[in-house]
Amino acid sequence: MIHRKTVAVVSSIALGLSALGGCANMNESQRSTATGAGIGAAAGAALGALTAGGHPGQSAATGAVAGAAVGALGGYLWNQHLEKQKQQLQAASAGTGVQVSQTPDNRLKLDVPADAGFATGSAYLSPRMYPILENLAAGLNQQPAETVQVYGFTDSTGGDAINYPLSENRALTVKNFLVSRGVAAQRITTQGLGPQNPVASNATAAGRAANRRVEIYVAVPAGR
Repeated sequence: MIHRKTVAVVSSIALGLSALGGCANMNESQRSTATGAGIGAAAGAALGALTAGGHPGQSAATGAVAGAAVGALGGYLWNQHLEKQKQQLQAASAGTGVQVSQTPDNRLKLDVPADAGFATGSAYLSPRMYPILENLAAGLNQQPAETVQVYGFTDSTGGDAINYPLSENRALTVKNFLVSRGVAAQRITTQGLGPQNPVASNATAAGRAANRRVEIYVAVPAGR
């Protein structure tokens, strides 16, 4: 299983990066779009490959193909509005444990530790998150071209019957909050990935706490 995932990831990243080979003889705008497309394809393919296989009915190959398809749609563009949103969200989230950053493929990312956003084992949103998500919603309402992806994760304790619904419900809670603040529901996709893609070891309490998280991505698809 690990070998197949590794092959899928390497092959998919190579496919995405091959899009960068044609950047010569382009103007700056075309080069930026092509680069975003290549990075988007690579990142999308890698995510698709790595997240597949952990949930019944998925395969690494299927995940890689799906991820590559999403990434290859055109990549993402970073603009002044996203930079402004990043700075505003960093200010709004100071002291909460929420991390705000620009990803290598030009998406705005909010990394929300579950302990900062939700009570243990619960999908009810902490009031501490309200100002952050209200700030995010205000920015989204100013730029209808932006799309949002929300992923929920858990640690490895408990079984799939608990972890996958909990992670999905937490992602849906974030979506519902944004929708309640005027963001169109069709702009937001959610997925609960349970214990997949841990960012730390589940062998320690600190590692499990880091793995219990919600990741929010805001993106402007190239060509918008």
